[in-house]
Amino acid sequence: MAGGLIRVRELKIDIPKEAKNLAERMLKDLENSKRPYLEAVKTSLDNSFYNSKVGYLTPGDKVVRTELNVSSVQKLARVVFMLEIMLRNLGIGAVNTKRELYYMCKGLIKGNARYKPLDFEDQNESDSIIDFIGDMMKVYREELNCFANDRGGQTYSNQLIVQETMPDGDRATVDLSTLGTAPFMPKNRPQSLKLKAKKKIDFALVIESEGTANTLHTMGFTKRNNCILIGAQGVPSNGVRGWCKLIQEELSVPMYFFGDLDAYTMQNIFRTLKAGSAASLIRNADFSAPDVKFLGVLPEDVKKYDLPHYKVKESDPAEARALKKARDVLENDPFFSDKKNKGLADILRWLIKEKVRCEQQAYFSVDPNDPIKTEKIILEKIKRGSYV
Repeated sequence: MAGGLIRVRELKIDIPKEAKNLAERMLKDLENSKRPYLEAVKTSLDNSFYNSKVGYLTPGDKVVRTELNVSSVQKLARVVFMLEIMLRNLGIGAVNTKRELYYMCKGLIKGNARYKPLDFEDQNESDSIIDFIGDMMKVYREELNCFANDRGGQTYSNQLIVQETMPDGDRATVDLSTLGTAPFMPKNRPQSLKLKAKKKIDFALVIESEGTANTLHTMGFTKRNNCILIGAQGVPSNGVRGWCKLIQEELSVPMYFFGDLDAYTMQNIFRTLKAGSAASLIRNADFSAPDVKFLGVLPEDVKKYDLPHYKVKESDPAEARALKKARDVLENDPFFSDKKNKGLADILRWLIKEKVRCEQQAYFSVDPNDPIKTEKIILEKIKRGSYV
């Protein structure tokens, strides 16, 4: 089935049945004086593979194995405890966020002294258990009725119509051209979304800054261009990534990313949008937009448009970390090692060498007297193929 901000795949396993089998196996091991264990896909860069024909990071064969012993007994018990709550939600059709599940656990523990050893010090501990369960069962947390960020990219278009099938079977249709300056934000939940274009849509533009996306829309960008405009708000959430994936799959329009020229944007924001992340290896197939192109800011734009830019100081801890990670990913990240992404890797090398940063808003300095100059530059870059 299709998802709102996501495209939730058809369930490949019977989750309650698999969970029961898992519990029975653990019980049988205990009865036979064997140590029960749990295994999950290892979600890290050293278990990540990239094939440009696939377009996103995929998992290898490495697993994280947790076997019952003095140090792991709490983790195994927490997994069973959390899994029981999630299975109940599946049975009754209830949904919760990670934070709500954290407090539900706190409430159950408070009401039963036997659960006290399972108590979580903070939400990070319960979040890691939820993630482990998904990686263990090889299912998305949305398939377990657990949802994270409920909003995706702020989306504007005069040509896009979205039809949503509600859980009760009712349908809602939204014509984005009727929303004025307000954005459309599809929900991150397993509802069926279908997309339709009133006219041929020429391109989709994903903008790192929601503020800049709103500015372009308010100044008439979507009136003058048959396009989809999306504000991504920094590192794209699963919702944003799944929404972009849905647009690429259903509308087959060219998609461009407009963001800052710095190491953090290249390796954390753009790569995550295009190929997913190591932390989401089992999810990247539905939470990535492999065909998106990096439109800007490009290194040559700094000189061509005389853009204000800043020297990156390695004495700044955040900048130093970004540059260190840039060196690491060039050596160890399969995405940047792939020859199809050589242009992106070259930008990272340029950033490491030049140690500069240029923000997407710098285009507004080119001609402050022309309120749509940035729009003109974007269209000019698309027309002449100035993207990577």
